[in-house]
Amino acid sequence: MISPRVVSACLLLAALACGTLSDAPPERAPVILGGYRVLAADFHVHSFPLSGSTLAPWDLVVEARRQGLDAIALTGHDNVWEGKAGQWFSRRFGGPIVLVGEEIHSPGHHVIAVGIHRAISWRLGAPAAIDQAHAQGGIGIAAHPLAGSWPAFEAVLGKLDGAEVAQPTAFVSENDTAQLRQFYERAQVTAIGSSDYHGAGPLGVCRTFVFARSATEQGILEALRAGRTVVFDRGRVFGDPALIRLAREDGRLTEPPAPPPGRRLLAALSRTCGLLGLIGIVFFGFRAPAIAPAD
Repeated sequence: MISPRVVSACLLLAALACGTLSDAPPERAPVILGGYRVLAADFHVHSFPLSGSTLAPWDLVVEARRQGLDAIALTGHDNVWEGKAGQWFSRRFGGPIVLVGEEIHSPGHHVIAVGIHRAISWRLGAPAAIDQAHAQGGIGIAAHPLAGSWPAFEAVLGKLDGAEVAQPTAFVSENDTAQLRQFYERAQVTAIGSSDYHGAGPLGVCRTFVFARSATEQGILEALRAGRTVVFDRGRVFGDPALIRLAREDGRLTEPPAPPPGRRLLAALSRTCGLLGLIGIVFFGFRAPAIAPAD
């Protein structure tokens, strides 16, 4: 007779197998609107070990694909190593477009530089930092521009390429939400939605829909410079008005793609087997086996 512990272990293994199969990346047809290729992107992503995150650069490439992202910018704290490692992995083994970036941690403000290849010193002020990003062919984005950082950004309103108007920091504070939106409306720059991913919460929970002429790094940067983005944030939409109309009429950008029925069934089986297996381990896994009486 098969012991309950063996059955419990088999149920846990089945849960892992079903969960892995159900968690395959979603299959999505390319979205083309108004003659543009629409790319889902997250431009503020941190990795382990240099930026206090839980996933390594190569893991983030896999996770981005799992979350249905077409592009990410790996923005290490004052380094470009994370971005270069993730970009190499994605090009070598396949994955979303990875742009090399940096979150420049300066006192009083943070700037996201995207599309660069050399680190920019945090000792520079915002104007010089953005100038260096532009000199490298990249762009400068105001990271979580809450009121405390407005004085530092005052001198670069004509230099900034974009500002984060949707960001997880706003989920816990209506005041932060208002400040992000107020800065975006005043700066009149490209709308950016970013997750500021450190490992807590899903990658791409806030994202930017980029209307690019080509699904390439240069195509993305050109679209960001031109302001061709749409950002959805809890009932509000930000970005180019004409593109917002296209996105609303089409409807595919407002909701994430639903998994196929087969994957939903596998996910349900994974949960069921996992729960039964854990219950079996708790009840039978730690009980000492019965000892047969001596003759």
